[in-house]
Amino acid sequence: MSRPFWMAAALVGLASIAASFGPAEQALGIHVRWVYLHGAWVWTALVAFGAACLLGLAGLLARDRGVSTWSVAFGQTGLLFWLTYLPISLWTMQTNWNGLYLAEPRFRIGVDFAISGLLLQMAILLLRRPCLSGGLNAAFAAALFYALRSADQVMHPPSPILTSNSPAIRVFFLAMVAIMLLAGLALGVSLRRWQPET
Repeated sequence: MSRPFWMAAALVGLASIAASFGPAEQALGIHVRWVYLHGAWVWTALVAFGAACLLGLAGLLARDRGVSTWSVAFGQTGLLFWLTYLPISLWTMQTNWNGLYLAEPRFRIGVDFAISGLLLQMAILLLRRPCLSGGLNAAFAAALFYALRSADQVMHPPSPILTSNSPAIRVFFLAMVAIMLLAGLALGVSLRRWQPET
């Protein structure tokens, strides 16, 4: 295992521990701490997918295999965070609403894109063609962002933490996001090193 991988693991651990000390919220109480972790986890996945998209387009247009390989690495990073956010999402639902609402549109999108993303990344590993893979990552990210933008808001209001009246909640959440983004960056660098030579 490379140093960036262990750095990513340490940062994820730090964010998880920090979440347990987050400020409570009036309606959700201390259970809002799971919302902090859930939100930061999802944002990291989305930023990684966005990076994979931009790098994929750049590599495809420039026919640069090196840039496209970075797209592959960040596509894998986004998928790992996306897959692991789902159980956190389930636990967040359970602790805050005492039940699971699996028909919630954004959760269904999460499951659908977890399955399709896993199949896509398996295909990318088999193809071993970075430029084409970068284009596939760009198409996947575009489809995901469009689906999230078009989804109905049922139990998932847009940016509930960032619209909070509490500066402490907003600052704490942004700090959580920053830690998780650094973890995502470190994981992306580690996965770039593991890409097969083509």
